[in-house]
Amino acid sequence: MAKSPASAASSSAPPAPALPATYEAALQELEGLVSSLESGQLPLDQLLTGYQRGAQLLAFCKGRLEAVENQIKVLEGTELKPWA
Repeated sequence: MAKSPASAASSSAPPAPALPATYEAALQELEGLVSSLESGQLPLDQLLTGYQRGAQLLAFCKGRLEAVENQIKVLEGTELKPWA
């Protein structure tokens, strides 16, 4: 049975790298990716891969920040208070 082009492409794609364990590690990797993307020295395929990884890392960082913000809201009674 022949595979459709979409399923053939998705089955040959390498698995996505695991997300870092911490916000700080994700941010460090994201900063390195941005630096290499901005250098303009990467081939097109690596640019796309780097952009996709960057989007994953950005979503992870945003999620972690939202989770911390929600925990602070619980501790502070549903509203964020300014740092004193």
